[in-house]
Amino acid sequence: MEINSASENLQVIRTLMERSALYRRTLSPIMFYVGTLGLLAAAAGILLGIEPLPEFAALWLGTAVVAVAGAFLIARLQALKDKESFWSAPTRRVAQALALPLAGGLLISVLVASAPGVGVRWAFILPNVLFYACAVYSAGFFMPRAVQKFAWGFFALGVGGACLMPTVLPEPTAKADHALMGFFFGVLHLAFGVYLRLTEQRKTAA
Repeated sequence: MEINSASENLQVIRTLMERSALYRRTLSPIMFYVGTLGLLAAAAGILLGIEPLPEFAALWLGTAVVAVAGAFLIARLQALKDKESFWSAPTRRVAQALALPLAGGLLISVLVASAPGVGVRWAFILPNVLFYACAVYSAGFFMPRAVQKFAWGFFALGVGGACLMPTVLPEPTAKADHALMGFFFGVLHLAFGVYLRLTEQRKTAA
């Protein structure tokens, strides 16, 4: 049994190494897609004046659902294009790495948004940022190294924001909180997508 397990792990590692280029090509459009959704959600929240925490949470959790569904669709289309099996052992490993942190973030988000007397939007924002960073970092073990660096940056900015926000904005507004979510889930993803695209073009040119 142990021999079979070791053989399976070696095969997964070999497949992941062979598909590193595929994952890198897939990541770039996913980052552009998620980043665009993040900016659109932030703009909608600001323009529509969405302020109460339940409505704030509903907007961003709904955006997250659409983002995850779209990301899987993009990955699926890329797999079909490259004639690769989508739900392979490496893909399952990536999904398993993402599942627990994302589930933890979702659970805390729902509890915070539905708890009576809790009205601080930062109680929703910070756990989502940190749990998301942990999910990306875990998945980064099966992806290009840049993914883990992105996760560390995401996490550090989240912690830094939590420390600085009381000083910078003693009384945060809904517009500022939407803009903050737009920065994390919009601007940072678009910037990482640009980085992936540029480095991929350099490798292709070389």
